[in-house]
Amino acid sequence: MASSYSSSSSRNWSYDVFPSFSGEDVRKTFLSHFMKELNRKLITAFKDNEIERSRSLDPELRQAIKDSRIAVVIFSTNYASSSWCLNELLEIVRCKEECAQMVIPVFYGLDPSHVRKQTGDFGKIFDKTCQNKTEDEIILWREALTDVANILGYHSVTWDNEARMIDEIANDVLGKLNVSPSYEVEDFVGIEDHIRAMSSLLEFESEEVRMVGIWGPSGIGKTTIARALFSRLSRRFQSSAFVDKVFISKNMDVYRGANLGDYNMKLHLQRAFLAELLDNRDIKIDHIGAVEKMLRHRKALIFIDDLDDQDVLDALAGRTQWFGSGSRIIVVTKDKHFLRAHGIDHIYEVCLPSKDLALEIFCRSAFRRNSPPDGFMELASEVVFCAGNLPLGLDVLGSNLRGRDKEDWLDMLPRLRTSLDRKIERTLRASYDGLNNKKDKAIFRHVACLFSGRKVDHIKLLLEDRNLDVNIGLKNLVDKSLIHERFNTVEMHSLLQEMGKEIVRAQSDEPGEREFLMDSKDIWDVLEDNTGTKRVLGIELIMDETDELHVHENAFKGMCNLRFLEIFGCNVVRLHLPKNFDYLPPSLRLLSWHGYPMRCMPSKFQPENLIKLVMRAGNLEKLWEGVASLTCLKEIDLTLSVNLKEIPDLSKAMNLERLCLDFCSSLLELPSSIRNLKKLRDLEMNFCTNLETIPTGIYLNSFEGFVLSGCSRLRRFPEILTNISESPSYLTLDVLNMTNLRSENLWEGVQQPFTTLMTRLQLSEIPSLVELPSSFQNLNKLKWLDIRNCINLETLPTGINLQSLEYLVLSGCSRLRSFPNISRNIQYLKLSFSAIEEVPWWVEKFSALKDLNMANCTNLRRISLNILKLKHLKVALFSNCGALTEANWDDSPSILAIATDTIHSSLPDRYVSIAHLDFTGCFNLDHKDLFQQQTVFMRVILSGEVVPSYFTHRNNGTSLTNIPLPHISPSQPFLRLKACALFDIATFSFHSFNIQVCFRFIDISGNHFDYVDVQPEFSTSRLGGHLVIFDSCFPSNKDITLLSDQLNYDHIDIQFRLIEEDYELQLKGCGILFPENGQSMGNQLCNPNILPLVFGGNTSNNGYLGGHETVHSQESGDSALESNPDNISHVLAADEDNVVNDGCHVADQSVETLRKSKRMRSFSGSGLRGFFYSPPRYGGRLGDIFDYFSQQQNFWTEKKDGHLFIMDYCIPLHKESAPLAQLNYDHVDIQLHVSTRMDFALSSKIFDKQYVLGHSESKFKLKGWGVCETNEDNMVNHGPKQDYEDSCEGTEKNRKRMRIT
Repeated sequence: MASSYSSSSSRNWSYDVFPSFSGEDVRKTFLSHFMKELNRKLITAFKDNEIERSRSLDPELRQAIKDSRIAVVIFSTNYASSSWCLNELLEIVRCKEECAQMVIPVFYGLDPSHVRKQTGDFGKIFDKTCQNKTEDEIILWREALTDVANILGYHSVTWDNEARMIDEIANDVLGKLNVSPSYEVEDFVGIEDHIRAMSSLLEFESEEVRMVGIWGPSGIGKTTIARALFSRLSRRFQSSAFVDKVFISKNMDVYRGANLGDYNMKLHLQRAFLAELLDNRDIKIDHIGAVEKMLRHRKALIFIDDLDDQDVLDALAGRTQWFGSGSRIIVVTKDKHFLRAHGIDHIYEVCLPSKDLALEIFCRSAFRRNSPPDGFMELASEVVFCAGNLPLGLDVLGSNLRGRDKEDWLDMLPRLRTSLDRKIERTLRASYDGLNNKKDKAIFRHVACLFSGRKVDHIKLLLEDRNLDVNIGLKNLVDKSLIHERFNTVEMHSLLQEMGKEIVRAQSDEPGEREFLMDSKDIWDVLEDNTGTKRVLGIELIMDETDELHVHENAFKGMCNLRFLEIFGCNVVRLHLPKNFDYLPPSLRLLSWHGYPMRCMPSKFQPENLIKLVMRAGNLEKLWEGVASLTCLKEIDLTLSVNLKEIPDLSKAMNLERLCLDFCSSLLELPSSIRNLKKLRDLEMNFCTNLETIPTGIYLNSFEGFVLSGCSRLRRFPEILTNISESPSYLTLDVLNMTNLRSENLWEGVQQPFTTLMTRLQLSEIPSLVELPSSFQNLNKLKWLDIRNCINLETLPTGINLQSLEYLVLSGCSRLRSFPNISRNIQYLKLSFSAIEEVPWWVEKFSALKDLNMANCTNLRRISLNILKLKHLKVALFSNCGALTEANWDDSPSILAIATDTIHSSLPDRYVSIAHLDFTGCFNLDHKDLFQQQTVFMRVILSGEVVPSYFTHRNNGTSLTNIPLPHISPSQPFLRLKACALFDIATFSFHSFNIQVCFRFIDISGNHFDYVDVQPEFSTSRLGGHLVIFDSCFPSNKDITLLSDQLNYDHIDIQFRLIEEDYELQLKGCGILFPENGQSMGNQLCNPNILPLVFGGNTSNNGYLGGHETVHSQESGDSALESNPDNISHVLAADEDNVVNDGCHVADQSVETLRKSKRMRSFSGSGLRGFFYSPPRYGGRLGDIFDYFSQQQNFWTEKKDGHLFIMDYCIPLHKESAPLAQLNYDHVDIQLHVSTRMDFALSSKIFDKQYVLGHSESKFKLKGWGVCETNEDNMVNHGPKQDYEDSCEGTEKNRKRMRIT
C-alpha cells in the first residue's frame, strides 16, 4: 500500500514554466504546440495573452518570471530584435542565480553558436537593436545571451520531427519539476491517456471549486491514476493531501466500535485531516464547521481514495464552500452512488484497456518489456484473454509466470482458464462483500453464473417472482462497477464472473447442494446419480465439455425449485434420456434444450410458469398433447426442428410475443388458435417448405414482423394481412418477408394486402408477381423494399413518391425495362440483371442516392451523366453493360453550379471526388465523353489495353518525369490533375487495390517537395486490361504555398504504385492530364474582376504564383528604391473608397478589410521568362521597420529586345500587419528580385502540341524599374504605353537607388 498521506511543503511556485520568446517567429507555430503539450501534461505555464509590450519590462511580467520554477527560452532569429525579450532574459538570468530557477534553452531554426557569440543573422539583428543603447546595457545583454546559450538545450535543426522534440522538452520539464512518478506509476501503461482525460474534467482554467470522481471496478487502476495525478498536481496548490483507507482506519482506531456517523468520530477525523493538510499537529477544533473556517481562503488539492462510506466524504469534503477558489477535490470509488449522492457530476469512468494495451501491461509484468519474446505471443495473448484485460489480473498473472519456461506456461494455462488467483479473488471479493443487501448479492450470483450477456428485460422477467427487487438491484450493481449495462445488455467482467462462481462453489462440497451448477463434471454427477436438491436454482450445461451422459429417470424430481435449465452444444447426441423419463419441474421459467432427444416433451410436464421455451434442432415431433396452461409464456423458438409436424393449441398462451418456426420443414399448418394471440409481435417461418396454408381471420394488434421466406408451397398471399390493415391505430407491422412463393394467384381474395404502417417488405423470387397492387402507393412508411428475381415483373406504379423509401432492390427482374421512379429519397438502388434501357436525366432528382448498381444490365444503352450532380453519390456500377454506347450530359440546370457545390462539399475532407464509376466490360462506350465536363470530379474504372491518347503525358511504365507544372493562382483553392493507371489482371478472382501516386515537385536548382496521394479502394473481378482514372488535387494551403512561393517549382516527377503488392495485378502504364489551358477548377471559380498581368501591351492569362520570398532562385538585375523626400509623387496611397478586389487577398476577407490596404503599381523592362517579387520595407520615425513580401509574378515571352512588365501590389493593413498602421510608418524601401530561365521547345505538326525538352539559364538584364500611384482610372482603363511611362516619373536607370516618400 502506498503511504497513507502526502503533502507539499516546498516553496509554492505560481507557475511551472515561463516561456520567453519572440512572438513574430514562434507564437503561432512552435509555441502554440508547446503550450498545448504542457497543458496536456498538467504543467502550468505563464500565458502572456499577447499583452502589449514596451521597452521596459512590465512589473507583472517580472513577477511572473520570479514565480516560475523553470524558464524555457526559445531563441529564434528575431529574438534579439526586441529589447523586451532581451530584458526578459536578464531577469531570467538574475532569477537563475538568486532563486535557483532552472533554465532550458531552445534554439529554434538557428545555430546555438550564433546566440552564444552574437554572430550570423542573429548577431546582425542584435547589433541593430543595440544602436542608441548604453554600453552597460549591451554588455549585460551579451553576458545573458552567452550564459543561457551555454546551457545544454534543444536545437531544432537536429530533430527531424518537431512534435517529438516538443514532447521531449515537456518530459524534461516534468523531470526538472521533480514530478517524475514512482516506478509503479511510471510503469502503468496508458497513464498519460488517463491523465489527459482527467485534465479536461478538472478544468484548471476555472477558479471555481470543483469536485471530480474517478469511478471503476476493483483492480482497474484507479488508485494508480490518482497517485500519478496527485504527484503532478500537488505543487499547484497551497495545500494538498492524499487520504486513503490506511489514513481512515488509523484514525478510526481511536473510537473503535463507533461508526463514521458518530459526531465525535467525524470531529476527530476532521482534526486529523486538517492537521496533516495544514502541516500543523497542534490543531484543535471543537465543532465540525471549523473546516470551512480554516480552509475557505486556501487553494487545496484533496484526494480521497477508495471511498466506501458516504460519511467519510461528508466529513472531509462536505461542501464546495469549505474550500478556497481553485480548489480541487478528487474522490476515487467503486460506487458511483456515493458520487451522485454528493452532487458530483464530473465523473471519469476508468475503462478496461484495449487488447494491445492489455498485452503491453502483461508483458511489462511477465517479461519486463513491452512485447512478448519470440515464441510467446500466442501464450501471452491467451493469458491476457484469461485476465479479461483487467490490469490487476494482468499484473498478478504476469508476476506468477515471470521467469518460467514455455513448458511451465503450458502446464499452468489450464489452471488459469478454470480458477482464480487468490490475490485477484481477494481484491475482487471486497466489492461483493461491500454489498449491503442480500438481495443484491443474490442478483450478482445469478448474473455471474447464468445471465451475463443477457438482455436487461430478459433478466428482469425471469427474476420478477423472486422478490429480489431486481430493478434497483441491477442499478446498485452498476453503481458499484460489478456489472455494466450496454445496449440494454448486462455484462460482467470474466474475472468477476469467476469470482461469483467461486462463491457459489463454496456453498457446499456437494454440487447438488449449491444454487447453480455450471461445471460440466458437477452437472454430470448430479444428473447421473440423482443427487440434486431443492437448493438448485439453475443449471447451464455445455455438452462439448462432457463425455457420454446418461440422465437418471428421476434426475429432476429432487430439484423442485429448479427455475433455469439450459443445455446446449454440438455433441448433444451424447446425452441420453431413459424411455420412462417423464418429469421436468413445474417451477421452470427458462427451458432451453438444444438437441432434445425425445419426440415429445415429458407427459407430466406442467409449463404454467414457463416464460421462454427454446427447443432447437431436436427430435421433437410435437410439444405436448392437449391444451396447456401457458399464461406466463412469452417466447417459443423451435428453429431447425425438422421432424416437427404440428403445433399444439396455443389458445391459453395469451401473452405470447414471439413464435419462431424457421426451418421446420415437416410442418404443414398452424393451429387455428393463433388467431387469438393478440400480443404476438413476431412470427418467423423461414423455409417451412411444406407449409401450405395459414389460418384465416387472424386479428393481431401488436404485429411487428412476419417472415415467410422460402415457404414455397404456400398457395396464396396470407389473409392475415387483410385483418392487420383493419386496425392500423394499434399496429406496427415492421417487416413482411415473403420469398420463393409459388402461388399462381398471389392476390386472389385479398383486397388490401399491405398495411400502411409497414417499414420493410420483401417479395423476392415470386414468379407469379407481374405487378404490384394499387395499395402499394399507400406505403408511406416503407423504408426497405426488396423485389429481387421476380422474373415476370414488368412494371412498377408510376406517379408516386414513397417518401420514406431508402433501400430498393429490383435485381434480377429481367423484364423490367423502365428506370424506377417511385421515390426521390432512395439511398441504395440495386438494379443489376434487369432489362432497364436508360438512366434518365431526372436521376439528378434522387438527391439522397449513395449507391447505384446496374451491373449486367444487357439492355442498357444510355446513361445521363446528370447522375454526377448527386452530392452524396459514392458508387455507381455499370459493369458488363455490353449495349451501353452513350454517357453524356443533358440540358438541365447549370452543371457548373452543381460542380461548384460539389467542390465545396467535398473539400477539405478529401481533395478528390467520392463518386466511383465502374464501366468495366462496357466495350462499346466511348469513355472520352465521361471527361468532357472538367468541372466534375469522379473516379472511374474501365476496360482497356492502352492509356488513352487524350492524356497529354503518358508512359508505358509506372512513372512520368519532367512534367511542366501549370501556374498556380493565389485564388485557386487547389491544383488539380486527372491521372490514369493501366493495370492487367491475369487471374479470374476478386481483386481490390489502392493506388498511391507520389508527386515530386522540382525547381530549377534541384530542390524538391514531395506529396503523396492515396486513392480509395478500387475493385474488379474481370480478367485483362483495366484503366483506372481519377482526379488528384493539391490544396492551396501552407504546403502548396511553400511549393509555389519559395522554391519556384516548375516541373514534377510522378510515380504510380500499389500500396500492397499483388502478383496477379500488373501496373503497365500511366498518364496525367491537366485541365485545359492550364486552368484548374479553382480558376473557374475565381472572382471575375481579377486584374490581368500586362507586359508589352499584351494580356497574359497566367495568375499569381502565391506568397513569400524566393530562397533558392537565381537572382539577376536586383535594384532598389531608396527613400528620398524629393520624389514624393512616385508612390502614393490609393483612394480607399475606389479599391477593387483584384485577387490580392484571401477569398474570405470582407470588403471592408480589402479596402484597408495600400496599393502600388510597379513596372520593369526585361526579356524571356521571369519571376518577380518585391518585398517593401516600411520604416517608422523611430527607426522601427516592418517587412512585407508581395505576391510573386510569372511572365512568359518569346520575343527579343525590351519588354515592360506591369504589376499591381496590395499591402493589407489589417490585424496581421498592424505595425504598418500602429507605428506611424512614413517611408518605404523596395527591393526587386528577378529569376529567369529559357525553355527549349519542340513543336509537332502531327500531334499539334508543343513539348518542353529542357531549359537553361538566360542572361537576363534588368535595365530599369519604378513605381507609381494607381487609382481607379489608371488601374482599370490603361492608356497608351507611353502615357503610362510618363506617369512613372521616378524611373531611374543603371541600378541607381531612388527614395520615394
